[in-house]
Amino acid sequence: MREFADLHCDVLAKLLTGEAESFDGPGSDGLDVTYGKLTASGAVLQTFAVYLPKRVPQTFMSVVQAVDRFYRQVLTCPHVTFVRSQADLAACGPGRPGALLALEGAEGLEGSFAALRMLHRLGLRMLGLTWNDANWAADGVMEPRGGGLTRAGRELVRACNELGIIVDVSHLSERAFRETIEESARPVIASHSNARSVCDHPRNLRDDQIKAIIDAGGLIGLTFVPWFVSDRDDPGPEDLIPHIERVLELGGERVLALGSDYDGIDRHIRGLDGPDGTARLLDMLALRYGEELTENIARGNAFRFLSSQLPPA
Repeated sequence: MREFADLHCDVLAKLLTGEAESFDGPGSDGLDVTYGKLTASGAVLQTFAVYLPKRVPQTFMSVVQAVDRFYRQVLTCPHVTFVRSQADLAACGPGRPGALLALEGAEGLEGSFAALRMLHRLGLRMLGLTWNDANWAADGVMEPRGGGLTRAGRELVRACNELGIIVDVSHLSERAFRETIEESARPVIASHSNARSVCDHPRNLRDDQIKAIIDAGGLIGLTFVPWFVSDRDDPGPEDLIPHIERVLELGGERVLALGSDYDGIDRHIRGLDGPDGTARLLDMLALRYGEELTENIARGNAFRFLSSQLPPA
């Protein structure tokens, strides 16, 4: 069984909105990622993003409610390890998946750094400044004006650095991406983005952005969102290969990881609709790239990066 880490899923959004009632057993039918699927597939780490859909109030209370779901429905599953430190990460393994808490979009912080510090105490270890739109911290990639970081956004990057919260640049505008790289004293992560030179979608990374993450010692999560992978109507797992090739050509052998975006999409790549599909993808990659590179993409790079960024205990 191949071990793998996944840097992004939106399970918590579905639990928050009631699209799914449970992370395990009855009531979890609407989820791509469930406890049973994780433990059966070889997953050793799953990042759970707090994302607030537009129909949910964009408030700190909504963030707290999502984190409450994480505590009550994910962390209560047997053998799940809450990953807040290097020691927690080391305890993860097949049948003992780790759960890392992330925030996708700073809207719900409502500009409060006290809220950020409270989330850190609750175990938040990764933060994306925006979703696709603009907020108090930065412009997202779909904001027409294409602005960068606000003054408060720069302060947010610095605060994350000081707290040890990993900054996620997926969803940022090109200018905000560049300014985040410049502002951050720590390496950043693009948790779920592909290569724009392969599939020309604004959410994908340009070659210079990929190179900037590589040069900073960051991490890039290959994502399974069909329209980020290919312009074809029915992409298959093989359509991920050109994205891998491009990152490798740019020198990214040690930064390439997985960031599925399961439960954040209503359409899937053929055969990639949950953790069991990820396991099959890795079998395909092993035939093409061999075991060492496949293991690095599957978990090695992610674990190496997180081990350098998480606190010891």
